[in-house]
Amino acid sequence: MSVDIDTVKRVAGLARIKVSDADAERMTGELNGILGFVEQLDEVDISGVEPMTSVVEQTMKKRVDGVTDGGYADNVVKNAPMSEDNFFMVPKVVE
Repeated sequence: MSVDIDTVKRVAGLARIKVSDADAERMTGELNGILGFVEQLDEVDISGVEPMTSVVEQTMKKRVDGVTDGGYADNVVKNAPMSEDNFFMVPKVVE
């Protein structure tokens, strides 16, 4: 895939970036270089390689997946205008 000057100007317009003709010509070469490098990466055989989240071997930190009330329900409703049994009380809005 290659990029031409019209594509660079179109993308710059979509990004609301003002690009002069000289800059657009320079960017065309730079973007074509980047896309060429990406095409080289596409040729690398990665079969048998597991996806990883980091280049350093590490174990994920996990926590217990349990449902709790947080242990501080009294503090949550402390500033509420009206509460009852740690629930917010609101006026009825639908009849």
